[in-house]
Amino acid sequence: MLGQKLAVIDYGTGNIRSVVKAFENLGSEVILATKPSIAETASAIVFPGQGCFPDCMGALKNSGFDILLKEWIAADRPFFGICLGLQVLFEWSEEGNASGLSIFPGKVSRFFLPPELKVPHMGWNSLFFSENAPKWLCAGLADGDQFYFVHSYRVEPENDDIVFSHTDYGGEFVSGISSKNCHATQFHPEKSQAKGLQIYQNFLDNIKYP
Repeated sequence: MLGQKLAVIDYGTGNIRSVVKAFENLGSEVILATKPSIAETASAIVFPGQGCFPDCMGALKNSGFDILLKEWIAADRPFFGICLGLQVLFEWSEEGNASGLSIFPGKVSRFFLPPELKVPHMGWNSLFFSENAPKWLCAGLADGDQFYFVHSYRVEPENDDIVFSHTDYGGEFVSGISSKNCHATQFHPEKSQAKGLQIYQNFLDNIKYP
């Protein structure tokens, strides 16, 4: 990744400093992309989605990032989405009855859990990798490793082939996807200490464009 630029999308809805710092600590040159033209110059895009689904999609559309992300992922250029940055890749969310980017078929639904389990799902939980998980993305990691989550909604992909990890919280849910050069996690790698940084490092090591 040395010599290549990593664009972290900043659409003005949250604090993304921890994500920027994590990639800088791994030796990346990071640029804050406040508009699509800035991100277009990068070798890879990281999208740390913040806030609620309808507001996020509204901000993406108002800024033109929605078009950029669709074109970027369709062109198979390296992308990593985090938390809401995973959810908006799908067609629709129960949160605000809002449409997503429709990169992948599927929806986003709210957790409905027994009273002893709180929503949002917040804190450390285990990851279990699917048979489809790319070996390079899981390098240095093992089933049961702990990652940090903060979310009230979960993705439900129609295609199981893109699922690279599951987590249990009142039942199994999808906690990560991977398809070609597009990868996204429900958990926050930047808040997950060494294991989270390992996933970021694996992503950086696999960047081949341009």
